[in-house]
Amino acid sequence: MPSQPSTEAVWSLLSADLRRFIRSRVSDDHVADDLLQESFVRVHRSIGTLQETDRLAAWVYRIARNVIIDHRRRAANPAAALGNTDPVAEPDDRLCGLRCQGAGWLDELIRSLPDGYREAVQLTEIEGHSQQEVADRLGLSLSCAKSRVQRGRAMLRDALDRCCRFEFDGRGNLMDYEPRPDRKVCRDCDG
Repeated sequence: MPSQPSTEAVWSLLSADLRRFIRSRVSDDHVADDLLQESFVRVHRSIGTLQETDRLAAWVYRIARNVIIDHRRRAANPAAALGNTDPVAEPDDRLCGLRCQGAGWLDELIRSLPDGYREAVQLTEIEGHSQQEVADRLGLSLSCAKSRVQRGRAMLRDALDRCCRFEFDGRGNLMDYEPRPDRKVCRDCDG
């Protein structure tokens, strides 16, 4: 899209796929619908800040990931969300429990990365910054920032593989996990 897209155009283009993306990460259809709505409210509020229109889908999916992360944080700490009147679904299986607890052990694994990589992964994957923003914030060239993010992700993936055995579906969605008996990388990921 060469010019700034409208929220309606983004909705028409991405809403169906984005809802499937969100639904694959939450355990309830109604929650998925709410998170989709919240994602598009954020898209609408921020559409004027979109600089790379050729990366529209990545930008929208990053917003949705942040909405999902915020939802999980509220679910993990209900006392912080007392003003929120939406019911929080209870985890109904160990996979949902892993998803809900993910912030704790994922933070631990990210903290175990070497300094430059830890910052790059934290900024992109947790805080949702673009790689250009990471480059600006860390005083790096864009190619150096991209390299750090990619290497940091690879290190994180290796750490996750040392902790648990994961099973994914054909689309890359987490289907199941099994903690490794000899894991030394993370603590208490099996609830």
